[in-house]
Amino acid sequence: MTGAAGAAVFPRELLARAARVRLLLTDVDGCWTDGKIELGPGGDESVVFHIHDGYGMVRLLASGVEVAVISGRDTPAVRHRAARLGVQVVHLGVADKAAVTAPLLRARGLAREEVAAFGDDLPDLPLFDCAGLRIAPPGAMPEILARADFVTSAPGGGGALRQVCDLLLAARAAALPS
Repeated sequence: MTGAAGAAVFPRELLARAARVRLLLTDVDGCWTDGKIELGPGGDESVVFHIHDGYGMVRLLASGVEVAVISGRDTPAVRHRAARLGVQVVHLGVADKAAVTAPLLRARGLAREEVAAFGDDLPDLPLFDCAGLRIAPPGAMPEILARADFVTSAPGGGGALRQVCDLLLAARAAALPS
């Protein structure tokens, strides 16, 4: 959805829920990327990130929303990208995402309503279980789409992460007193 000058317009109810978010839990493959992995002749993996997603992430972090990357795969490219964007909480190679998320939320004293989750596949269901706002890219698995409160119009790796960031930023701006 876009409004004047291409600015995103989100439903009021969605903004109200997003305004409470203090932590974004996010998967990577299929969310930050299109989910494809390119293998070089030596077996080196390569993934592609969208520059607009990166700028959205930098702005979101600057606004005070914390981001935690929780991915099933451990790849140097993801570790490098997260560090370059300023994401400080990075858990890669995680088979059981519930084992990571529960202590993370407890340590911060966060209520479910203060957490958003962005995921696309069945291993991301534990992220959804502890989040008050669940977001998915349009190419997500049906079980994820059925539980999502918001589905981005842009695909994973093609601006979906930017839409998540824009939603959370718009909610924070709308919640500020005039």
